[in-house]
Amino acid sequence: MQGQGGETRAGAGEAGEAGEHVELEYLPTRADVRAGIGVREHLRRIHLVRWGLVGFFLLLALLAVVDSFSLFSLLIALFCAAVIWAIPTLQARQVHSLVGWQGTYRTTVGEAGVTDVTAHTRLLQRWSVFRGYRETHGHFVLVGGDPGMQILVVLPKRATQEPGGAVTTDALRALLDRHSRRV
Repeated sequence: MQGQGGETRAGAGEAGEAGEHVELEYLPTRADVRAGIGVREHLRRIHLVRWGLVGFFLLLALLAVVDSFSLFSLLIALFCAAVIWAIPTLQARQVHSLVGWQGTYRTTVGEAGVTDVTAHTRLLQRWSVFRGYRETHGHFVLVGGDPGMQILVVLPKRATQEPGGAVTTDALRALLDRHSRRV
């Protein structure tokens, strides 16, 4: 599901601030949520623990085959490895069920912060809420400053594409650099 495209404007933004802002319109996808979870996982280094546990259970599965070929032990070890490997995807599914039903997001990134507006909500998150941001191939992910990094704002780059090029992507990157730091 593609976003509508973004626009860069100078003037009053969604939050009422004066100055440059970027407006995005998009329908969130599971891939967007998964990208945010992946960034948080790497920043917290949780992916190392997750892959260590997957490796451990795969080793147990190998030992179950080599040592005493216990079918039950093999199946349990493989099941545990698969579930641990799939945790980020399962989380993304759950989070998407919470945000996806709200429909199209109209997001304004400006001097005051990030404002999300849907058919049901309006949320302004000031820049002080964020620790920083990370740019991925298809997203800008703003990460909260709370200890568990539970606050994530995922801005898909597909929503910044204008017919004339990637002007809005550059403007959004410049705004994020001005108000936040890369992490």
